Parts: sequence; structure tokens; C-alpha cells
Amino acid sequence: MAVSGGPDSLALLLLAHAALPGQVAAATVDHRLRAESAQEATMVARICAELGVPHAILGVEVDAGNIQAQARVARYAALAGWMEAEGLSALLTAHHSDDQAETLLLRLGRGSGVAGLAGVRARGQVPGTRLPLLRPLLGWRRAELAGVVAAAGLEAVQDPSNTDDRFDRARIRKAIAGADWLDVPALALSAANLADAALALDWAAAREWQEGVAKAPMGLTYRPQAPRAVALRVIERIVRELDGSDPRGGQIAHLFEELLARRPASIGNLVARVTPEGWSFTKAPQRRS
Repeated sequence: MAVSGGPDSLALLLLAHAALPGQVAAATVDHRLRAESAQEATMVARICAELGVPHAILGVEVDAGNIQAQARVARYAALAGWMEAEGLSALLTAHHSDDQAETLLLRLGRGSGVAGLAGVRARGQVPGTRLPLLRPLLGWRRAELAGVVAAAGLEAVQDPSNTDDRFDRARIRKAIAGADWLDVPALALSAANLADAALALDWAAAREWQEGVAKAPMGLTYRPQAPRAVALRVIERIVRELDGSDPRGGQIAHLFEELLARRPASIGNLVARVTPEGWSFTKAPQRRS
């Protein structure tokens, strides 16, 4: 399991050890973004030693740019390598219902579609791998997990980024704490329902692909029949398969609208046109220097 030393992950450590004594191991990823991080990782190692839980500290380097996003990529890559080296069957993380609610509100403010609004599921895969990822605490509130840690007489690490207004999630977290009228479990349930909807759309997109996408001499042709939400997923898959890029939702939506208006458009290294056979997607011709 991933244990950062914060109240959520320490609660996960305590609960998993109580439920499966002798069957769990823990790792702490040191992103080296704060001077205190090495000391915090050592603290987790000490707690694990007291519990008899095997523990590893995984140091990573975080690229410049979107620090939180880059840290997430580095963290999961390190954890996946650790799991494979230790022969571990699944990764446990401490995501809970407050996380779900925060993500839903955050992405609503960004105009996200169903896929973006969908909450994480109890079972998934470690990003970039086929390794199982389990989130056993989705039914718990943040305060309940803090209570588990306090009852054990432990003092959790408080990451200052969680209250830093430079980060969108920190501002959302403060807003939720000050809004008594918000029902966090209901928001988390909505996120779970949206996850079900996203799966249904993925299923429909797979059918649409099978029935409406065909190979063409220079690429792929798509004859859309499904509603917009399904067609967007098909176009996204076409772009990924032909171009190898990971387009943003807004780019896909713009491309869809252009084709619907019967105007040619480009995305990445692809050109899309309306033809008698359907929507044609081909590689853009190479420019001669």
C-alpha cells in the first residue's frame, strides 16, 4: 500500500494491518519537493517497523511544470516498480469520499465531461500498468480516518500543499469545509454514478467503433451513427491509434464540430475531412525543408 504519512494513508495502514496481519507491505514515495519529506518517510518506516509491516522508501525526481500532476506520474511509476520487484498482488491507496467530492466540484468548475467528472472506482489499475489498484476507503470520510489515527496515538504528517491556496484542490477543500449545506457523501455518490455512466459510454463507443470505423488506404474512415458523447470517444481513439498522441477533450470536441459543419480540420499530425464514405482521418503530408 502507499503510505505518505498523512492522516488518510496512516489510517489505511492501521486498518489494512488489522484486517490482514502479516499480509501487507507499505511504501512511501519521497518526491523530494520539501525539506521535511525524508524525515516524514523515515517516520512512516518507524511506524511500520513497530507494526511489523515491511516498508520501503522510494525516492523520485519530479519534472518541472505542473508539479502535482508530475508528482502523481512519478509516484505511480515508482510504486509499480516496487510492486513488481516485491511480487505484490495489488496496490492500496487511501482515497475517500471527501476526495471524490472535491474532484467532482473541481472538474465541474472546469467544464469537464462525463469522463472527467467520473469518480475513481473501488477497483482499477495502477496508471500505465495492468497492476490492480484497490481503494478500500471510498466509503469513509476524512474526519473518520483522522479519528482512527488519533485513537492509535499517532500524529500524522500535515502536507502544507493541502492548505496552499495556490492549488485548486486546496481552495475547493476549504470551500467544502465552510459550506454546511453541501452533502459530501451525496457528492461522492454522484461521482460514482458518473463513473458508471462513463463505463456505459465506453461500452457504446466500442460498439460504434466496431460498426462505424473502417481501414482506409491512408488511415481510417468513421461513419458516425451514435450520439455526440459516444462519437467523441471514437474520435479520441482514432487520434490515439493514428497519431499516438493524447488529445484534450476540448480539441476532440472542436474537431467534431468542424466535421459536423462539413469543414476539414486538423489535430496533432492528422487531417480530418468529410468524404462520401464518412469522416476520413489521415496523416498530414510531411513538409519538405
